[in-house]
Amino acid sequence: MELKKKVIVITGAGSGIGAASAALMASLGAKVIASDINLKNAEEVVREIKKAGGVATAYQADVTRYEEVDALLSQVIKEHGSIDVLVNNAGIGGRNQKKTAEHTLDDWHNVIAVNQTGVFYCMKLALKQMTEQGYGNIINIASLAGLKPTGNNLSYSASKFAVVGMTKSAALEYGSKNIRINAVCPGYTHSSLLDQLLSSRPDMEQKLKQLIPMGRFGEATEVAETIAWLASDGSKYITGQTITIDGGTSLL
Repeated sequence: MELKKKVIVITGAGSGIGAASAALMASLGAKVIASDINLKNAEEVVREIKKAGGVATAYQADVTRYEEVDALLSQVIKEHGSIDVLVNNAGIGGRNQKKTAEHTLDDWHNVIAVNQTGVFYCMKLALKQMTEQGYGNIINIASLAGLKPTGNNLSYSASKFAVVGMTKSAALEYGSKNIRINAVCPGYTHSSLLDQLLSSRPDMEQKLKQLIPMGRFGEATEVAETIAWLASDGSKYITGQTITIDGGTSLL
C-alpha cells in the first residue's frame, strides 16, 4: 500500500480516527493536510508526523462554515496544485441520549450541521477541483449508525444515513469522471464519541460489548488502515461502497 506524493486532506484530523489516518498515510508517503476546528490539536498531530519523518501541514477550519471550507481547499490547491484524496472525517455526536420526542433542538442542529452539511460542503468544493484535474478520491466517514437503526440517537443516525446516501449518489454521478467516492462505517471504536457514550450510564461498556461478536471495541488505527487502502491505488475499481469495520456488530 503506497501513497507517495498524494495530496490528502483530512477533516477532523486532530484526534481519533482522523489523527490515526493522518499519521498512517503520512508514513506511507502522502502529503497530509490535517484540518480541524481545534488548530492546537491539528498542530500536535502534524508535529508527531514530522518527528517521524513525514510531510504534513495543519489548518484550522470549521466544516459547518462554507467559506472556511472554501478557504481551506483553495489554499491546498494553491500550495500543492491538486487534491488527490479528501477524507471527510469531522463529526460529532449529540450531547444527550434521548428518544425522538425528547431529542433536543440543539443536538439536532449541531450534529446535522457538522456530520451532514459539513460533508456536503467539502464534497461540493472538492468535486469541482477533482473534475477540473481529471481524477480524485473521496472517503466519507459514516458509521454503523448509518446502516442500521440505533435508539436515542436520532440526529447522529440521520446524519450518518445521509452520508451513506450522499456517497452513493455522488459516486454514481462522478464515476465516469475518474473520481471514486466511498464510505467507511466504523462500529464502536475508541474515540471521544465513544467515551461520551460510555459516560452516559455505568453499565454502558458491558452492554455495548455484548453487541460485538469479537467482544471488544475497535481501535482508530484499525479504521485508519481501511481508509488508507481506499486512498491507495489498490482499491482503484471500488466506488459507491460502504465498508463496515465493526467486529461483527452488524451481523446481529
